[in-house]
Amino acid sequence: MSKTIIVSNRLPTKVQRTDDSLTFQPSEGGLATGLGSIYRQGDNVWVGWPGLFVHNEAEESLITQELHADNMAPVFLTEDEIRDYYEGFSNSTLWPTFHYFTEFATYVDAHWAAYVAVNEKFCQAVLAQSGPDDVIWVHDYQLLLLPELLRRARPRATIGFFLHIPFPSYELIRVLPWRTELLRGMLGADLLGFHTFGYMRHFLSAVSQQLGLPNQNGQIETPSHTVRVDAFPMGIDYERYATAAASEEAKAHTAEYRQALGDTRIILSIDRLDYTKGIPQRLRAFNELLERYPEWRGQVSLIMVVVPSRDQVAQYASLKEEVDELVGRINAQYRTISWSPVHYFYRSFPLPELAALYAMADVGLVTPLRDGMNLVAKEYVASRLDHRGVLILSERAGAARELSDALIINPTDTRALAEALHEALVMPGEEQERRMHTMQALVQRYNVFSWTKLFMNQLAYTKMKQETLATANLDEAATATLLANYHAAEQRLLLLDYDGTLVPFHPDPTRAAPDPELLMLLRALTDNPQNRVVIISGRDRTTLQQWLGHLPLHFIAEHGVWLRGAESEEWQLFQPLRNDWKRELRPVLEVYVARTAGSFIEEKDYSLVWHYRRADAELGPVRARELLSHLSFITANTDLQVLEGNKVLEIKNAGINKGTAAVRWLGQYAPSFMLALGDDRTDEDTFRALPPEAYTVRVGQAQHSAARFHIASPADVRQLLRQLIG
Repeated sequence: MSKTIIVSNRLPTKVQRTDDSLTFQPSEGGLATGLGSIYRQGDNVWVGWPGLFVHNEAEESLITQELHADNMAPVFLTEDEIRDYYEGFSNSTLWPTFHYFTEFATYVDAHWAAYVAVNEKFCQAVLAQSGPDDVIWVHDYQLLLLPELLRRARPRATIGFFLHIPFPSYELIRVLPWRTELLRGMLGADLLGFHTFGYMRHFLSAVSQQLGLPNQNGQIETPSHTVRVDAFPMGIDYERYATAAASEEAKAHTAEYRQALGDTRIILSIDRLDYTKGIPQRLRAFNELLERYPEWRGQVSLIMVVVPSRDQVAQYASLKEEVDELVGRINAQYRTISWSPVHYFYRSFPLPELAALYAMADVGLVTPLRDGMNLVAKEYVASRLDHRGVLILSERAGAARELSDALIINPTDTRALAEALHEALVMPGEEQERRMHTMQALVQRYNVFSWTKLFMNQLAYTKMKQETLATANLDEAATATLLANYHAAEQRLLLLDYDGTLVPFHPDPTRAAPDPELLMLLRALTDNPQNRVVIISGRDRTTLQQWLGHLPLHFIAEHGVWLRGAESEEWQLFQPLRNDWKRELRPVLEVYVARTAGSFIEEKDYSLVWHYRRADAELGPVRARELLSHLSFITANTDLQVLEGNKVLEIKNAGINKGTAAVRWLGQYAPSFMLALGDDRTDEDTFRALPPEAYTVRVGQAQHSAARFHIASPADVRQLLRQLIG
């Protein structure tokens, strides 16, 4: 029976060293809560770092045994790995880049090497715990390479990945020297999850522009599998916070705080010390509130809880110094004997005290400069048992896409933030209740458990669709059977597409001439009298004649328009055709060339082709969709058709395609072995025209195809041809 493997940088249990022993403390994080129902079931397991480096094998053995009893498997990291992989690449390169603070990012080769090594270490740990049919769910930015590493080791594994921080625009991703490796690492997963549609859109754009992989409806076709990309906004354990706020312990804390604060209105800010959280900006906005609305002096206080984090790092130490100075300045300017403007706590609070603060705060101030989701906003909403209170939320937090009844602000607009604070403090109770009821219903419904269930269900569905629609890989066993049938056959027909099949695509199609190796392979295949080798291409006949005409090959050119046998020097039309329509349609294509830099028109005898391979990776497909719609309208109820190829659109006469031309060759030759190789939609006509026993092979993307098999690239095609010869 299959099991589920959860993988994250940190385990849900933190191991700490005391003077004479090791202690094991459970994590209170949202991820640990949401996934607790999964990893504790049956043989499921959570793989991750236990939070410290071990001194000896005895400690390692003890930690392994203790964690194994709670369905956890530790990955032990050295001090150097923690420094270079975690503090270095993860938190000094990826964290600032993904949060739009590239001025803080470092690019150190040694940190990258450590990141690769630790991801490989995690891979080995996961493989030791999992079987080929297990489900693996990888989490967050510390393990971006892991999905691809697992895919290489277990090609048929079910792999999910979720990113808990923002995914930035391509303009920031392209700054990273290792951007290609990171994107390919993520694409090892079957399902990629992000908090918001915006992050998902940024990822798809980066993959399109950096790797040249297009997407359709959130699906990316890679050479090995189809990757689905979707948004899964993460929730919290709503009942946990609601119950904590209603507890007697929380009520006692509330009474204690209220006695100390009197009737003062409360604005609450809770965040970890980090430059992404916008803490100084909140303090400046609160200062402006007191300046612009002096009536609030003595009437409202800001309770600011800052949880310590990495304050030995220069940027964080500088941030703490700035926060300390701002708090001191505001208090020095406005404080009275009976009132403090800012109550500042540089520490964390246990849940009952935290729930008490949430429950008593008139305003929840959650204004990060950039944040993946921000669960503090949802925790505040869940804790409001009186259905009152106002949430002020940054438009740059993922939660803003859901909690639209909050006061949504730009966190760097100090004046607007001060106005939002005033609006929140004077908002009528009925309006507060209306907004809070709506947000509570949403947070309660879309909690962390529904998030977990939805992702796992979608991962299972994605894998099922892959297996249902994808062609089979031409693996060693299938290749061995193909070769045996080939050698046993007396007459063989080989139908070979050219661009993307025999040769890789070139940005300039005129420079994709055959290299000496390909000419040698084709010569060897045609030297065998049992073989009939047909080049079946969308290329014009003049180019094919120039490049390959000296070989004893048969040709189908322009998708079936022109035919030429190896024994003949004359080209024949498949059937009488007209080309007077080109005068009307060429101006349409010229308009799109003018609008799309890098695109160009190729004119063949009986067709027109619009190429956009050299156009901008995002603009090209957009213009192609526009042109396709335009041409489809113009050619409706005519004898013309529009073909979509790999970064090309071609207008030609209807009823003629590679498939109809291939059928004519079948009728003339009656082979006992058939092999067809092609890479795009135009080759699907060939695959469908051949009988079921034919070996039809799609080159490149492992997507739904009429072909029986797929292989990865033109290099693999040549390897297959070498095996036929040998």
